[in-house]
Amino acid sequence: MAATSNGPIVAARLADITTLDADAIVNAANESLAPGGGVCGAIHRAAGPELARACARLGPCPTGEARITPGFGLTARWVIHAVGPVWRGGAHGEPAQLASAYHHAMRLAAEHGLASIAFPAIATGIYGYPLDAATRIAVSTVRDELAAPTSVRRVVFACFAADALAAYRRAGVA
Repeated sequence: MAATSNGPIVAARLADITTLDADAIVNAANESLAPGGGVCGAIHRAAGPELARACARLGPCPTGEARITPGFGLTARWVIHAVGPVWRGGAHGEPAQLASAYHHAMRLAAEHGLASIAFPAIATGIYGYPLDAATRIAVSTVRDELAAPTSVRRVVFACFAADALAAYRRAGVA
């Protein structure tokens, strides 16, 4: 993990996000906050049916925004549901929407006084966002958020596969 003299720790690791010990994990959510496939489905299965009920009360959530629920059956106390954009070639506001999803997730973590958060590679699965472009946006946005006053002291980019871990390494995360 990389840290700057008593600064926040930012790391990428090969991990199942549903098992991480963090105050919050981020769900790559859809606008309806309904259980889906990929990381969203895995988080909902691990958390239990209470998560879907909590999300139904919160939804919808516009692209680029985030909502927070308890973690229920997860190790993490909280789940932050961040909605990334569907990739449509990059000329339809996708970079700003993706950055906004990370921004909103980090702000929710800070508002709740959380010290640690784990992110998946939001929007890179079924939403089709190119992995290298998405990881550069994720890393840049998170670092910008950490430069401002925040309770967040540790950020983990949870990579389900080696190609995602390699993309975070290329984006400058140890």
